[in-house]
Amino acid sequence: MQPLIDNARTFGQRPEEFAGLAEGQSPQVLFITCSDSRVVPALITGARPGELFELRTAGNIVPPHASEHPTSEAATIEYAVEVLGVRDIVVCGHSHCGAVGALVRGDDLTAVPAVRDWLAHATPRPAGAAEDPEVAEGVQSHVLTQLLRLRSYPCVARKLTEGRLNLHAWYYEVHTGAVRTHRPQTDTFESL
Repeated sequence: MQPLIDNARTFGQRPEEFAGLAEGQSPQVLFITCSDSRVVPALITGARPGELFELRTAGNIVPPHASEHPTSEAATIEYAVEVLGVRDIVVCGHSHCGAVGALVRGDDLTAVPAVRDWLAHATPRPAGAAEDPEVAEGVQSHVLTQLLRLRSYPCVARKLTEGRLNLHAWYYEVHTGAVRTHRPQTDTFESL
């Protein structure tokens, strides 16, 4: 913890670098990814403060849209699309994902009921080999499912129809730093 505290102490000693951020934000991208500490969107993309609007959830899950009882995730997506006017949404899964790995393997999650119940939103169960520690196939199929889920959000569906929003599926390899994107033409994940 001490290195984090030390950095936080010196971080605020450069106010001239951040003064413009007080005027507001206008990110062009909503970046939905896992809460995993090895996935750092700004590091992966090179984004500066104000350039990415982030939504981080266990397993980069986009829950089903429900107008009666909206979730914080739905509120974040709606705000990004309707208020901030993002032009792109990236759903970025990653190798060695504990959440997707648990789903692929069918792990018993009774000891962590909140995790179990959250992961139930990931249906259908991702495909993939249970013995693969990277869970590459499982994560990639899971990311595509989350893109389909996003399409069910009214604000996303409308902006897609209007041609004012693009969806992207990414797969990040934590062990190499490589990023792959889904190519719908070939239905494969290829290097950016």
